Amino acid sequence: MKVAVMGAGSWGTTFGLVVADTGHEVTLWARRPELVAAVNATRRNPDYLPDVELPANLRAVGDPAEAMDGAYAVVLAVPSQLLRGTLEGWEVPRDAHVVSLAKGIELGTGRRMSEVVAEAGGVEPERLAVVTGPNLAREIAARQPSASVAASVAEETALDVQRICHTPSFRVYTNADVVGCELAGATKNVIALGVGMAVGLGFGANATASLITRGLAETSRLGVALGADPYTFAGLAGLGDLVATCQSPLSRNRTFGEELGRGRSVAEISHATRQVAEGVLSCASVQQLAHDHDVEMPIVDHVAAVVAGELTPADAVRALMSRAPGRERA
Repeated sequence: MKVAVMGAGSWGTTFGLVVADTGHEVTLWARRPELVAAVNATRRNPDYLPDVELPANLRAVGDPAEAMDGAYAVVLAVPSQLLRGTLEGWEVPRDAHVVSLAKGIELGTGRRMSEVVAEAGGVEPERLAVVTGPNLAREIAARQPSASVAASVAEETALDVQRICHTPSFRVYTNADVVGCELAGATKNVIALGVGMAVGLGFGANATASLITRGLAETSRLGVALGADPYTFAGLAGLGDLVATCQSPLSRNRTFGEELGRGRSVAEISHATRQVAEGVLSCASVQQLAHDHDVEMPIVDHVAAVVAGELTPADAVRALMSRAPGRERA
């Protein structure tokens, strides 16, 4: 079968590699003509995965219509805040499964990515799936063992997505809780920024473990308030993704947070990297979602304040730790 992967960043390219490893034909859409040419000529993505050889059944294209033509599944690997505008310029095939890889909450609307896809792409929820979990692209591209989740409101869609990307090194589980999986994927990026700041400030395992576990508690509170299954947050989409993103130096959000903790500004760090740290873009929208549903998320609040330039990382730590104690359960 043909699978279109729309977006040639590190995760999009890696997911295309995974699907190609199952034997399917993959068309990888890239925005820049020079990247299309490089992928096809060298079997490598020089901008994001220069050391990884791509399978012969993966081909890069620059025309989105060509990439999606005849595709059994269309995989969206576009950054969360660009997804709506990008989809509005495309015509997604009406008979294809649509898979979202983006982890974020849309600024201004508070929409999860599957909601954006449904609205902007005219995609029915029954043919929509979300792939999430501990998805550090470089490890997966190296075919190290990894597990993820395919979530959909339609069981058969989740199973179909599982089949197109399940390989000996990439094990995929299914889940019906799209809300919980997406909220976990978006919020863990914000928590990882906070963990990175703690590392950049020179703090140790006690501080990072506290941030991870309390961050999980905040994420679970928000999820339950929005109707998610609380058990989701104890699984791959919740705890698994949070731990990987917070602890690995391969994590863009953790690394971005470290640089903030060392005193660099958001603008300086953003200018120096090609990669997108989704938590920087989504922290304000996660914060607003929490406020709209009267959910207390102090870590998210303080990370958002640092990103907005309202607090330094050191001030944020002091403010978090000095909050008046209450009947908080660990």
